[in-house]
Amino acid sequence: MTYVAPVDEKELVADLQNPAKARGAFDTLVKRYGERIYWQIRKMVVSHDDANDLLQNCFIKAWNNIHLFRGDAKLMTWLYKIAINESINFLNKERQRQGITEDGDDSFLLANLEADDSIDGEALEAELNKAVLALPEKQRIVFNMRYYDEMKYEEMSEILGTSVGALKASYHHAVKKVTSALLDY
Repeated sequence: MTYVAPVDEKELVADLQNPAKARGAFDTLVKRYGERIYWQIRKMVVSHDDANDLLQNCFIKAWNNIHLFRGDAKLMTWLYKIAINESINFLNKERQRQGITEDGDDSFLLANLEADDSIDGEALEAELNKAVLALPEKQRIVFNMRYYDEMKYEEMSEILGTSVGALKASYHHAVKKVTSALLDY
């Protein structure tokens, strides 16, 4: 991960909302949060190209709506929320486009994973990716945020609008399913 110097978030938001400083502040925003947001999206949609498109959509929405940001949550939390909503909307459209009517049938993601040359081909890592993709969408999101991003439940609660207890339960069930899949491997 690329090192980005710490930024005072309140100052960054003020600069983003100031037309005279907005462009430079937006560049800082993208450098500061772009990679983390990309990987959150990528874990959800698998495809690098789709993740790049969604990342751009996420930052366009942030740019167009920064004036609505009140600072009730962290800027990163707000960006994660946009990214997750964009990813969920994309996945729903993709399911609809492919005529998938069964809830939770994300087998097309597994096909994307197997076709993606940029995913490391190590067998155990591939099995982990398959096990995570087999999780229901909500559990997959929670697992990725907690396991890969080491995000605290309280922060996840702000982003997802779900109680900490429900998130802990989702993560617990996800870990059991992933562990079971890996033990069967």
